[in-house]
Amino acid sequence: MEVIKHGNILSAYIEDFKRQGKKIGFVPTMGALHEGHLSLVERAGSESDIVVVSIFVNPTQFNNPADLNSYPRNLKKDFDLLEQSPCNLVFTPSVEDIYPVPDTRVFDFGLLDKIMEGAFRPGHFNGVVQVVSKLFDIVKPHKAFFGEKDFQQLAIIRDFVNRSNSEVKIVACPTVREKDGLAMSSRNMLLSECRRKKVAVISKTLSESCNFAVSNNIKQTQKFVVDKIN
Repeated sequence: MEVIKHGNILSAYIEDFKRQGKKIGFVPTMGALHEGHLSLVERAGSESDIVVVSIFVNPTQFNNPADLNSYPRNLKKDFDLLEQSPCNLVFTPSVEDIYPVPDTRVFDFGLLDKIMEGAFRPGHFNGVVQVVSKLFDIVKPHKAFFGEKDFQQLAIIRDFVNRSNSEVKIVACPTVREKDGLAMSSRNMLLSECRRKKVAVISKTLSESCNFAVSNNIKQTQKFVVDKIN
């Protein structure tokens, strides 16, 4: 496994691999890696000859500076985990390398970025696509692997790829969960013990409500969910 810090160097590696007929698989991350990320890397390894993992905390997708500053970072641990995976190249660019000049592009996703999480994080998904598009330009992967945990992000990236006629194939991978059902996330480590217990109830309740809804009507299911959460 080799760590590369500059986009022009990584692009040269990729061009050489492609001349050899190698298929490139790409897993973009913001670091603070966990088993969910590693499952993407494993999937990439099973479908590609060369696996590239990027670690870059992208500032343009944070509309709250405090959230950006508190985002967990641990490169040494990330490298240790990736050493045990099919990862061949780790790309750890600086902000200046990705954004030598400010990225002022604004994308039109229709309603996709205005509902669900997007309604509470204006500009977030625009920033996500800014960095993903730049990473795609550098890595030029045949396939890129994203988790279904970030379902709205996945839909928006697919929309961007379709609209831009990109040749990158987007591969959706199943959500990996903790033993209590909570989806694995880098931000989970920021939760207090009390909040950690509370958020686990949400996943459990949603799962149980799906089973409950099969044999009951909507009003009964709504009451079931409310009672469980309360």
